[in-house]
Amino acid sequence: MVPGNESELGKPTEPWRRRMHEVIFESETPAGRVFDKVIVTAILVSVAVVIADSVPALSARNRGTFNAVEWFFTLLFTVEYIARLVSVKRQLKYALSFFGIVDLLSVLPTYLAFFLPETHALIDVRILRLLRVFRIFKLTDYVVEYQMLGAALAASRRKIMVFLSAVLMVVLVLGTVLYVVEGPKHGFVDIPTSVYWAITTITTVGFGDITPKTDVGRAIASVIMLIGWGTLAVPTGIVTAEMTALRYAPPLPLLHACPGCGATGHSADARFCRACGVPLGHAAGDGVNAQAPPPPPR
Repeated sequence: MVPGNESELGKPTEPWRRRMHEVIFESETPAGRVFDKVIVTAILVSVAVVIADSVPALSARNRGTFNAVEWFFTLLFTVEYIARLVSVKRQLKYALSFFGIVDLLSVLPTYLAFFLPETHALIDVRILRLLRVFRIFKLTDYVVEYQMLGAALAASRRKIMVFLSAVLMVVLVLGTVLYVVEGPKHGFVDIPTSVYWAITTITTVGFGDITPKTDVGRAIASVIMLIGWGTLAVPTGIVTAEMTALRYAPPLPLLHACPGCGATGHSADARFCRACGVPLGHAAGDGVNAQAPPPPPR
């Protein structure tokens, strides 16, 4: 299920469960908006508590308070998760959906901490539940922009992989050269360490824990720094070009007429009629600019 698409879960038939569904899943209603805003606020506060609890100074002074607040939010989210299961018709579909899994993971760590204390930090997964804010505050229009960005990234993945492969070869070669030029006495103790230095240099991070000391090493480092400027720009240009191509790409030609109802306007890859659902009976790309048959007698 696509995150945020609760319409596929179905409304139960019992009136009280339908009312619960309206409050929990339908943010268009006043009660639904209040419910969603309360849950989002609780998520933010609970995550803030977990972050504060990870600070030793704060944790030592407020251990009891943090534990009490954490259990309060865990019980609250547990009740909410059960209520979500009760208020949908297809309960297994919700449990296996993106939000269903995130909702479950937001309560499990506190219970698992009894047996595995290190799992307590996983409570921060609750922050993922804030994705519901797209539905609560009517930001669904931004989903179109997100889809365009995702399509551009997918379309440019091969070009980016080729580019990253070239960058990897450059840092491997130049890192090896620095290992030969500088040697262990200047911190380049082995080739992996030298490649690590080349990566931090070409990405303009430059931690400074390893630096070349010889003139030749500094000259090579200068070359890597200059390459780094171009390295940052190329992936951006690739993705931007794909986004531009997607934005200004001509729409698919409207082809094919339905042999059943005569409806037109189907795209070239359409297999079924958009009006009546009858198979169009052609392969994609066949019958270009086919004329619509006369509509059936009424």
